[in-house]
Amino acid sequence: MRHQRVINHLGRTSSHRKAMLANMAVSLIMNKRITTTTAKAKALRSYIEPLITRSKEDTTHSRRMVFRYLQDKKAVTELFREISPKVAERPGGYTRILRTGNRLGDNAEMCIIELVDFNEARLAAETKPAKATTRRRRSPKKKPAAAETGVTESGSRPETKDVASAGEVTDTAKSDEGNNAGSSAGENENKAE
Repeated sequence: MRHQRVINHLGRTSSHRKAMLANMAVSLIMNKRITTTTAKAKALRSYIEPLITRSKEDTTHSRRMVFRYLQDKKAVTELFREISPKVAERPGGYTRILRTGNRLGDNAEMCIIELVDFNEARLAAETKPAKATTRRRRSPKKKPAAAETGVTESGSRPETKDVASAGEVTDTAKSDEGNNAGSSAGENENKAE
């Protein structure tokens, strides 16, 4: 039975798998993002994240241990000089897998695997804070006092036409309606008698 046999052999022998993962790790370190199948990306993530964790401590022993896996001096130098200072504060999760759909030829599920701290587009979006907006309704801003009273800046009143103000019309209309209502009620009583 295959209980607890969780390694994905990727259809390769052990030596072929180790060489492939080392080459993919070097490509990821040098280019910061690569496109591959999802199965290979998951295997690569478990291969490279311990190496990045080891690169946080820059000692001769750490360099030798990382070189044992990568077998590339330029990649080891890049890892210890460029990548490890950026990920020094991060407690793990140095890579991100973004699925991109299926490959046309064999319908394999494809993805992009990238180093989290080196995606400039996403970092730029995170650093630019969104405006804090609230969903409140507010009354329109009040006009300055001069506009309310009808006095212009020169101190004189603007020319007005002979139109009664809305307040006067309302008061007059209300008094007329009250008088009419009272008189019509009185007339109705007189007619009923």
